[in-house]
Amino acid sequence: MLIFGVTLVTFTLTNLVPADPAQAALGERAASDPAVVAEFRKAQGLDKPVVVQYFVYLAHLLQGNLGVSTQTHNPVSQDLAVAFPATAELAIFVIVFSIIIGIGLGLFAALRHNRFSDQLIRIFSLGGISIPTFWLALAVFYIFFYQLHWAPGSGRLDPAAQAPPTVTGMYTVDALLAGQWDTFWDALSHLALPGLVLTLYTVGLLIRFARSAVLDILGLDYVTAARAKGLSSRRVVFGYTLRGALLPILTIVGLAFGSLLSGTVLTEQVFSWGGIGQYAYKAATTLDLPAVMGVGLIVGLVYIITNFVIDVIYGLVDPRVRVQ
Repeated sequence: MLIFGVTLVTFTLTNLVPADPAQAALGERAASDPAVVAEFRKAQGLDKPVVVQYFVYLAHLLQGNLGVSTQTHNPVSQDLAVAFPATAELAIFVIVFSIIIGIGLGLFAALRHNRFSDQLIRIFSLGGISIPTFWLALAVFYIFFYQLHWAPGSGRLDPAAQAPPTVTGMYTVDALLAGQWDTFWDALSHLALPGLVLTLYTVGLLIRFARSAVLDILGLDYVTAARAKGLSSRRVVFGYTLRGALLPILTIVGLAFGSLLSGTVLTEQVFSWGGIGQYAYKAATTLDLPAVMGVGLIVGLVYIITNFVIDVIYGLVDPRVRVQ
């Protein structure tokens, strides 16, 4: 039912765009010929009523057909099969480091409440979520690539490098599976700059929520009782305090990971990453309706699956959720 709702919302919003897809796809010269425009609209099914177009779209969708992109002239499913692993590779890289750094610093800041280290971490967190991502991406690219030459430029691999045999579509994983260590390090080095930009924002977000969640737990009776029993500080912090604070933290982690998997448009565009974000940007600017609807469907599925996984993890972390 949720997937049906996603298709309905995506199709409706796409068709509400006040522009002519024939004009965007054909260009000014071809669009001036009524015969060419009529042929294009017939080929794309745009000559039918909107309701009929939706049910035709659903029928094709049930067969695994997302349509053909007007910008690449490839099946949208084929384009997404290439773009999604690129975004997934970047998202996994970012979320792993963000969880380790963000939750770690948030926990430390809460335990050092109102001390100098807490204030310093809060300033860092505020900076991470306040700096515009597109500006940070441009600044990082200019400094570390153009000025210092510490990291490679745009793309997922050097132009002379050959992509590893496709298994998952993620170059680092596929290179490891193929035993191509040079390709692995090349792909990992290209992850550094876009990963740094997205990690700074995600870490800033997780620090704030982790700190707030831990502070709420620190004053509860069962934490005080654990300390009174003479348990070690390590066990009190990790066995009682952090575990009790995990539910709200997991919610933010799920939302952040879903956002990363949905495609970080500006960052991918700056670094020419070739993922969902860049694909969606090109589809939107060229009014490529099949591609836009394909991306919308993928984004909806990403959030549905992410929320389901987070709900399952809730039950593993908190026994009260399992009882309910």
